[in-house]
Formats: sequence, structure tokens, C-alpha cells
Amino acid sequence: MSVLSRERPSAPAPAGNLATGLLKLIALLFMFIDHTGKVLFNNAADMRLLGRIAFPIYAWCIVVGFHYTRSVPRYLGRLLLTGLVSQPFYVLALDYEGHVGALISRVLSPLAEGFSFAGLGKVLDTVFLAKPNIFLTLFLGLAALWGIREKKYLSHLWGPAAAIILATVLGADYGWKGVLLFILLYACRERSSAIAAVMVAFFLFWGASYNVTTNLFGIPLSLGSLPDWIGLPLRAFMRLETYALLSLPFILLPFSRDVRLPKWLAYGLYPAHLILIILLKLMVFG
Repeated sequence: MSVLSRERPSAPAPAGNLATGLLKLIALLFMFIDHTGKVLFNNAADMRLLGRIAFPIYAWCIVVGFHYTRSVPRYLGRLLLTGLVSQPFYVLALDYEGHVGALISRVLSPLAEGFSFAGLGKVLDTVFLAKPNIFLTLFLGLAALWGIREKKYLSHLWGPAAAIILATVLGADYGWKGVLLFILLYACRERSSAIAAVMVAFFLFWGASYNVTTNLFGIPLSLGSLPDWIGLPLRAFMRLETYALLSLPFILLPFSRDVRLPKWLAYGLYPAHLILIILLKLMVFG
């Protein structure tokens, strides 16, 4: 069944690119580049920069999926289940410590002297609560949109507020800013120009606290020699998080075709890429 055949007739379709099958594959590729740059190439700046493209694409896919889904609770359940299944692999793959065996020993150290509920609690806290994977952010972002749309018992007020607070308290990836991006994209989803304007403003704000890039793919950048009327705007756009704006062409420009991914594959690719990184860590670090 095509995406368009699932459209909710009471609401206008989102503008921009609706080919979420291909978009998810593109986002996964940039996420893989980001993660391998972090753990295998000593936090390689250029690879981390390219990785900024992934999250806005995933957020847009959630906005589009929210419009077309037949059941938001089931959608939320799939996100939650994928996040829970992926979390142990996420810890093993994305921890800075290179040696997987040493990392497993450190995580399980509270149970080294034997089983105890206190030790088990510490292990579960380390694995599932210390640093949640991106699917918690996706879950909270979708929940915020659901609350906004349903407007039950003032859910359009407390729903997004609760999602933003939980993202902060639970240490979700990208924090409250990540959840806010879902809300902003949903608010401007019907006009491509509005999506572009909101994205530029949001990521200029987000990137303001980061340092200016001084080297890009091996090319040194000397912006200080430029006149201020050129240099200052360029510096604003050349910070780590503002490179997320490279996702705009993927979000705004429709693809002529899409790929149909079975749900199990679409969700299973995330833990699969983490398992691949674990295997590469074993090969590189032992």
C-alpha cells in the first residue's frame, strides 16, 4: 500500500519529501558515519559534522509518519520496543572505551561478587538510563505531536511540555532541543518555505554555543581575513550543529520514487548498524 493511500483526509499532507523509506536509509547512512567517526576514528570532526544531517531527517520522517499512521499507540510501541532492544548494543557500540570485553566487564561489575537486586539495578541503570539512544527522543517527539493534535484534557499544552521535561530529566539524545524540533517541524509542515525558515532559525540558535569550524575535510578555513559583512554570517553557519541544515535538501525536495521497507527491516536496521560497529570495534581494538 502506498504512503499516499494512508493519508488522513481531514488534514493537508505535509509539504516536502514524503519518501520516508529512502529518507530513513539516508539518515541511517549519515548516522553510521557519525558513530564510526566517534568510536573508530577518534571523534573525527568531519565525520561527526556529516552525522548532524541524520537527526533532522529522522524528525521529519516522524512528522510524515504521524500524519499517515493508522495507530499512534502502535507507532509509539514500535519506537519504544526498538529503543529497548537496541539499548544494550548502543552502550557497547557507542561507548568511547574501545575494548568491548573491558566495557562488558565494567558494566557487569556490580554483579561480579554474585547476584543481588541492588547489583542488578545498577547494571540496568548503566545500560538503560545512563545514556539512552535516539529512539527515546523519537518516542517523546511523537508523543508530543500526538498530544498537540488530539487536544484531549488540554493535552496540546501539557503533552509537549511533558515530553520536553522528560527529555531533559531522562537525558534523551539531543535533549529538550531535539523534542522541540519535532514540534516546530509539525507546526510548519504544510509549507516548504516555512520549514526552511524554521530550520535555519532553529539551528542557528542551536549552533551558537559551538565553536566555528576551522578545518573542513582537510581544507583550512581562515574566515578572519574576510570582511565582517561576509565573515560574520559565514561563521554563524559553520558551527557543528548548524551543519544539520545540510539535511534541508533531503527534507524539502521530493524524490521521484521511494522504497518500501518492511516494518521489521525499517526498525531492525538501527540495532543492526550498532552490531556492525561492535564487530568493527572488536576487529580494531580487540
